[in-house]
Amino acid sequence: MNTRNSLHRRTFLKGVGTLMALPLLESLAPLAATDAGSKSVVDAVAPKRVGFIYVPNGANMADWTPKKLGSDFDLPYILEPLSSVKSDLCVFSGLTHDKARPNGDGAGDHARASAAFLTGAQPRKTSGVDIHVGISVDQVIGNKVGSQTPFRTLELGIDRGQSSGNCDSGYSCAYQFNISWRTPTSPVPPETNPRLAFDRLFSNGDASESEALRLRRQNYRKSILDFVMEDARELNPKLGKTDQRKLDEYLTSVRDLERRIEFTEKVSSEMTGKRPTGEPQDFKEHVRLMYDIMLLAFQTDSTRVASFIVAHDGSNRPYPFIGVNDGHHDISHHGDDPEKKAKIAKINRFHIEQFAYFLERMRSTKEGNGSLLDNCMLVYGSGIADGNAHAHDNLPVLVAGRSGGQLTPGRHVRYAKETPMTNLYLSMMDQMGVHSERFGDSTGKLGQLTV
Repeated sequence: MNTRNSLHRRTFLKGVGTLMALPLLESLAPLAATDAGSKSVVDAVAPKRVGFIYVPNGANMADWTPKKLGSDFDLPYILEPLSSVKSDLCVFSGLTHDKARPNGDGAGDHARASAAFLTGAQPRKTSGVDIHVGISVDQVIGNKVGSQTPFRTLELGIDRGQSSGNCDSGYSCAYQFNISWRTPTSPVPPETNPRLAFDRLFSNGDASESEALRLRRQNYRKSILDFVMEDARELNPKLGKTDQRKLDEYLTSVRDLERRIEFTEKVSSEMTGKRPTGEPQDFKEHVRLMYDIMLLAFQTDSTRVASFIVAHDGSNRPYPFIGVNDGHHDISHHGDDPEKKAKIAKINRFHIEQFAYFLERMRSTKEGNGSLLDNCMLVYGSGIADGNAHAHDNLPVLVAGRSGGQLTPGRHVRYAKETPMTNLYLSMMDQMGVHSERFGDSTGKLGQLTV
């Protein structure tokens, strides 16, 4: 009996109120995807994914920027935690977001930095309801590829946002707390609750199903896996040995993530004396949970487009757990004080450590003859360079992954002064099947993505 024919395109485990997407498995890949030159059916059908990670308040650029170009580039203090994944990423220097500059609108660089980051558009200066910026690149790509997955796009964050009011010198809070915009007037608020983001992945996109599933699990003290194990047991003998191991590893990772969420809820409840909200008190664990949810969404092809705001621009969060008790925004205005610049670098490095954790997990997640990271293109950066000057040129930007062979990582590339960041996005759109002559303030597709 042909196992692949019998399973065909069955890619979900089903249970009461639950639909658990599976990672790409050789046994489940359609026969039509095989071609003479393909070493693996999974390699032939593995989709490309794109992700965008935003960090606030710029960086201490002297401790960020490698001195060498090309593949022999060095990793300065901030980027040192990326040493194990150096061959999987590029440092792009010289990219600019002109529309984050005042351009006659006065103060408000933090709001503009966030709003322009994925749109490349100048936000209208208003704290009222007449907000307007542009459609963000993640949503443009999601409009093209989103029909092929349960979720068009996935938006994650840490800081619970505000959708109205004056947050930065006359700019609406909607600009500062959102980087994803479905339309020029409609931001897509990020999900900040790991529990709700986790449950959403297994509810087939229905919010009421997600809530019902959560309550059912709470009442019966069950894991998400308890609802699909019968289906998993039925599927397992029909898989090859490699896929059986891969399925077991996947289910184990889902349960581990679920337990971590449960633990943070318990700790939060004990610390506050209130019912758990699902948002961890531990900032580092909160960030890692959200990265793991993004990985899970990519691994199961629940979405091919995701964004993550590690903290909103202008955030004044202190970082006492790494020895920085000052507010992040306060010390970003360092006035060239060496002590403040060193603290900024420590915060930047902490954020990079979490990104390195994500990349290492992505690289260790196998997909066909390579890894999940090989089929992704992940942009990490800020809409501000030096926070003291509110500079929006020569931004701190990393691009990780291989985009299915369309990006050559392991390099430091320096682009000409004033090269629009949106040139990168235009190239990413093209790689994802969205062909356009222009995006935001782009001047053309970005070169040097491959060698």
